[in-house]
Amino acid sequence: MRDAAAELALDRRDGLPDALRVLLAEFPRERWEDAGLSPLIRFWLDRHMMFRKLTERLAADARAAIDGRADPKAHAAALSRFGGMFVGELHGHHHVEDAHYFPVLSRHDARLETGFGLLDADHHALEGHLHAFVERANAVLQADAVARHDATGRFLEGLEGFAPLLERHLTDEEDLVVPVLLKYGERGMA
Repeated sequence: MRDAAAELALDRRDGLPDALRVLLAEFPRERWEDAGLSPLIRFWLDRHMMFRKLTERLAADARAAIDGRADPKAHAAALSRFGGMFVGELHGHHHVEDAHYFPVLSRHDARLETGFGLLDADHHALEGHLHAFVERANAVLQADAVARHDATGRFLEGLEGFAPLLERHLTDEEDLVVPVLLKYGERGMA
């Protein structure tokens, strides 16, 4: 059992196991639009897209700063603004999912309960990465002109390690949650 759980860890898996993809087979991604995405589903998917775009923006800004294509003050302001938004919004998003959405959604289909537990475990695994993100971002913001380049490099390296884990989580979450909402509706979600 322990080996199976380790294989499902966020940093080891390459997608949801087949047992958790049962509704995805019934509601594949390419048919989600045709199935009628509710305002709640659209909002939730938009939040995920925002996290992806913020990650891309933060990485692009860091690369520009490292390459000398960005003014250090402008980069610091953008990192502070978008980094703070990224961390704050992701924390809030995960809290709402763990405290409300996942418990409600898991009751719709007992076959998927372990999947919601897996997503909750992902949130805990991502916490360490978010903590490191904040530490590295603060190091950039507090660095003097001499240390800024190296601090930005460490920030980018950390972000490039974190981004694929976040993407894996967001994709798996979408593959589990959207089909549940499409099949069973939004009872209890408000």
